[in-house]
Amino acid sequence: MGEMPFRHCRLPAVLGLLGVALLACTPVQAPPRPQPSPVSDVHALDRFYEQALSWGDCRSYATGEQSAAAFATPGVECARLTVPLDYAKPEGETITVGVLRHKAADPADRIGSLVVNPGGPGGSGMEAAARLVPTVKGEAIGLRFDLVGFDPRGVGASEPRVRCLTDAERDAERQRHPGDGTSPESAAAWTAEARDFAAKCVQRTEHGAEMLANVGTRDVVKDLDVLRAALGEEKLSYLGYSYGTQIGYSYAEAFPSRVRAMVLDGAIDPTEDEPHSLLSQGQGFTRAFGLFAAECAKHAGCATGQNPAQAVETFENLTRPLLTTPAAAGGGRKLSYDDAMTGVVEAMYSQQSWPNLNAALNLLRAGDGSLLLQLADSYYERGQDGKYSSLQDSYYAVRCVDNPRVADPAEITGIHRQLLDAAPFLDGGRPDEGEPDICAAWPVPSTSQPHRPFLPGVPAPLVISTVNDPVTSYQSGVNLAAEMRGGLLTYEGAQHTAFLHGNQCVDVNGLAYLVDGTLPPDGTRCPA
Repeated sequence: MGEMPFRHCRLPAVLGLLGVALLACTPVQAPPRPQPSPVSDVHALDRFYEQALSWGDCRSYATGEQSAAAFATPGVECARLTVPLDYAKPEGETITVGVLRHKAADPADRIGSLVVNPGGPGGSGMEAAARLVPTVKGEAIGLRFDLVGFDPRGVGASEPRVRCLTDAERDAERQRHPGDGTSPESAAAWTAEARDFAAKCVQRTEHGAEMLANVGTRDVVKDLDVLRAALGEEKLSYLGYSYGTQIGYSYAEAFPSRVRAMVLDGAIDPTEDEPHSLLSQGQGFTRAFGLFAAECAKHAGCATGQNPAQAVETFENLTRPLLTTPAAAGGGRKLSYDDAMTGVVEAMYSQQSWPNLNAALNLLRAGDGSLLLQLADSYYERGQDGKYSSLQDSYYAVRCVDNPRVADPAEITGIHRQLLDAAPFLDGGRPDEGEPDICAAWPVPSTSQPHRPFLPGVPAPLVISTVNDPVTSYQSGVNLAAEMRGGLLTYEGAQHTAFLHGNQCVDVNGLAYLVDGTLPPDGTRCPA
C-alpha cells in the first residue's frame, strides 16, 4: 500500500494517488450518465426530508485535536442529520451526517444558508466552515448567510466513520521501507497489502461492505439535498473547493431545479478520467516545484541552490539518502523518504508555505527532519497526540468507489513509472505504489465514471481557476465553466484554490455572485 495521495483538497494535503495507468490518458467523451440508485416509493424519503435539526454545542462532535480547536469557534452550533445508509433501501439502516452552522449576523437581511465543502475526498466541511467564520463574519457572507459545513458520510463527525488503519498502523506504514515496485515478488507483496487494507476497511467500518458501497459522491449529493431541506432552503447555495466542485456539479446534475448559486473553486473536470487527472497533478506539482526553486534561488541560504536548473539534482542528493537512512525528527520519531516527499508536496499547495519548506530542507541538510515531518503530519492530519483524522481512510473509500479501476498489475506498474516521469523531483529511483493498487483490490464495485454532465436549467455557476494551481489544473476550470455554461474567474496565483484566501479581487467577485448572482465580465483576471 502506498503513501501520499494527491488529494483534491483545499485543506493542505504524494504519490499514493500518483498511480493509475496512462495507457488511455485522454479525457472521456460522453459515456452514459450514471444512474441514481432506485427508490421504489418516493414518499419513503419523506421522513428524512421533513426532519428537524436539533442544534447544540459542538464539543461532543470533535474527533481529534484539530476538530476540537475548530469547534471551539465562538458562535458555532452543531447537529446530526439522519439519512439512509442505502437510498435504494430507505426503510433500512440509517446513518448520520455531522453538520455545523454559524448563523447570519444580520438576520433581517439574511439570504439563506451557504453550504461549504473543502474537498478531499475526506475533508471535514464542519471544520472548514468553523475556520472560515473569523474570515467572513464581517463580510457579506457572514452577515447575510448562515455558514454551514457538513462532514460527508463516513467522514469525521459523521457516523459511522470509515475506519481502516489504527493510528499505530498508520505510523508504521509511513516508516516502512518500500520495495522496488517492479519485480514480480514486489508486485505480489503490494497486491497482498492492498487486499489486507481493503479487508481491514470492511472489518473495521460499521456496516462493512454495505457502507463502503454507499460512501461515494453519488450518495453524498443525496445527503446534501436532504440537508438543504432540513435547513429550510428551497434552493441550495453552495461553495465547493477542489473535490468539493465534484460534489457541486454532481448535485446540480441530480437536482437541477434546486440550485440557487454555486461557487466552484479549483475544479475537477467531470469528463477527465483518473489517469489523465493524475498525470495533470504530477505536472502541476512539477511546475510548482520549479516556481519554488526559481524564487528560492533569489535568496541567500536557498536549500535547492542558486541555479534553478540544478534544483532537482540538489533536492535528490538531499532526500534520496532517506530511502535507507531516515533522519532524526525529535520525540523518538524518524523522517522517512515518503514522509519527506509528503512534506514537500504539502508545502507546494500554497506559495505562502515556500519559506517554511526552505527552512525544512535546510534543517534536513543538517540532519534534522523535524520540520518536514511536521509538514507531513499536517498533510495526514496527525495530531500531536498521535491520533489521525479519518481523512486518509475516507479518501481511499471514496476514490475507489467513485472511479473505474485498473486491475492489471502490469498496467498499474507502468502507470507508476509514467507518473513519476511527470514529476521527476518526486522520483526516488523506484516506482511508487498507492491508489491504483488499493482500488484494484477494493471489495465493492465503482458507482460512477467520468462523463459530460447533463445540466438543463441549472443557474450559471461561478468557476474560479488558478493559473498555477498544482492540484487541479487551470484548464480543468476552463472546461468545467464551459460544460456548465458558467462564469470563469481567473486567479493569477500559485496555490490550490483562491476564494476567501485574502485576494480582494477574487473575494469581491465571489461575494457579488453569491449575494445577487452577478457573474464577473468574461475574461476577468485577478492578479496575485
